[in-house]
Amino acid sequence: MCGIAGLIGFKADARDNIHRMNERMLHRGPDDEGIFISNDKKVALGHRRLSILDLSQNGAQPMVSHSGKMVMVYNGEIYNNKVLKDRLLKEGKVSEFRGTSDTEVLLEAIEHYGIKEALIQSKGMFGIAVYDKEKNTVTLARDRVGEKPLYYGIVGGAFAFASDIGCLRIVDDFDNAINTDVLDIYFTEGYIPAPYSIYKGISKLEAGTFMTVDVDSFETHTESYWSMMEVAKRGQNNQFKGTRQEAADELERLLKDSIRDQMVADVPVGAFLSAGIDSSTIVALMQELAPGKVRTFTIGMEDKAYNEAVIAGQIAQHLGTQHTEQYITENDAKKVIPGLAKMFGEPFADSSQIPTYLVSKMTREHVTVSLSGDAGDELFCGYTSYASISRIWGKMHGVPYWIRKPVSSLVLHSPLINKDIYRIKGTLLGAKGPCDIHRMEHETDPITPKIALTNGNIPYKYTELPNDYMDEVNHECMLMDMLVYHPDDILVKVDRTAMAVSLETRVPMLDRDVVEFAWTLPIDYLKQGDVGKLVLRDVLYKYVPRQLMERPKKGFSIPIEKWLLEPQLRSWAESLISDEKIKAQGILNPEIVRKIWTDFTERGIYRIQIWYILMFQQWYENEYTTGLLFR
Repeated sequence: MCGIAGLIGFKADARDNIHRMNERMLHRGPDDEGIFISNDKKVALGHRRLSILDLSQNGAQPMVSHSGKMVMVYNGEIYNNKVLKDRLLKEGKVSEFRGTSDTEVLLEAIEHYGIKEALIQSKGMFGIAVYDKEKNTVTLARDRVGEKPLYYGIVGGAFAFASDIGCLRIVDDFDNAINTDVLDIYFTEGYIPAPYSIYKGISKLEAGTFMTVDVDSFETHTESYWSMMEVAKRGQNNQFKGTRQEAADELERLLKDSIRDQMVADVPVGAFLSAGIDSSTIVALMQELAPGKVRTFTIGMEDKAYNEAVIAGQIAQHLGTQHTEQYITENDAKKVIPGLAKMFGEPFADSSQIPTYLVSKMTREHVTVSLSGDAGDELFCGYTSYASISRIWGKMHGVPYWIRKPVSSLVLHSPLINKDIYRIKGTLLGAKGPCDIHRMEHETDPITPKIALTNGNIPYKYTELPNDYMDEVNHECMLMDMLVYHPDDILVKVDRTAMAVSLETRVPMLDRDVVEFAWTLPIDYLKQGDVGKLVLRDVLYKYVPRQLMERPKKGFSIPIEKWLLEPQLRSWAESLISDEKIKAQGILNPEIVRKIWTDFTERGIYRIQIWYILMFQQWYENEYTTGLLFR
């Protein structure tokens, strides 16, 4: 895990700027720094290294290919690099390798097979930039699912890119305005989905794509090498034909292959362990594969309503792991809050970012790499919301849309809208399909679009996915989440909080073969009634007693609603959203912000948008009020 940065056609001091960009993401790679400047000064590449494979200088970056034609900076891991390496040697493309890093293997694969074929062959997580000296191009690429970040755009008259959006912010002559068009989406979802960012002119490279940039003209060409939508559709058109037990056996085999690959490192490796199905499955299979005790890590909360550490400890004891747990106090969690915006670089407001950071911080004291159970809910139908969407659509879909839509409008323009139940029902009546219901569940409060003064009304994947793209409602919702919520919320949260403490996280369930197999499973192998992840449970129950797992899940969350009413955080919050500050910024509607806050503090009406507003304000405070904090 590392951080990359680059400037193309930069007129000022490229080396100084790349160095400062590197310093901004020191946390992503504390072990080493590298800079490359092309002979004509048009291309500058930067790299911060967190050494995982080949700790010697043979793995240092920027790395020049054996022929000298290409230079690459790379953030991530290629888990099947041995397969690629053996092929390159067998075919005589490479006579020998200088070291044992996956960087060298990937770079040679790109040179000899071309970028698209090399990416198709690779299994891993990555953000890549490759300078081709002969073609005079720089190609950026991102992994299939979006585990690793890559931002790009025009900054100060140059084409710039980086793993951390904060690196772009500190480039000389940065003058990109705040992209107020994305604020409606942000205040609805709590994050900014790809390809958008908080700044105009800066985008996130989409997962599963690569972009080639002409060094002289900045002209770009973007191409997909893997599509979640296509994989999902193809999988359901060619469903797994075996029994559910056979599906569980195949899933176990694929997960073991993935975990075996992802446990390879030249540094200590461990795993996060909650009391949930997903992380317990990963840990169980790790322990099955490992020659010794696997290191596992859990944080506990003093509040029993949010504490899963006791059960996690019992699971660890049953599996025989070397388990470490740490109980955090409310004060421990509260201390993290003001610094969250610095970790993310742009507004981000999933409040589970707090415990995720704390467990990462504790884990980093013992290991450098940690595996996680992320993606189990999205790939194996684990979210309870899917059941409610299925029920709602089951009641609605028999009534033609041309009837439901005008009824929806009548309700939403009548006095009934003053009652939550009618407002919600009226909104959902206007849904064209399950995708709309899934999106509208976040959009039933009419106050949300009024928070920002600018109403962007721009499309994003939640609004663009065709209704009935998948034949089954749950699969439709799962696909939406794998396209937006998972890459732009869950993976962002894990990457940024873990990298803030220089911890590499790996997600075995996002292995290409696991993902593609998961999409072939029929819904009755995933869900019965309100119980989801059936086939994943079938795997887990071979290793962990059913009675340990079958209980209500508390989730990886914190009582933020309670804490915001206590003096310390209330004072912090009110300082961020004072009328004077909001008016001076000219971005948010002070009357709406005040109403949302007073509804909460005086009437007990908590909206999740309170946290979204506070995270936006803290980000703004860091970037614009404290004198460019990161310069």
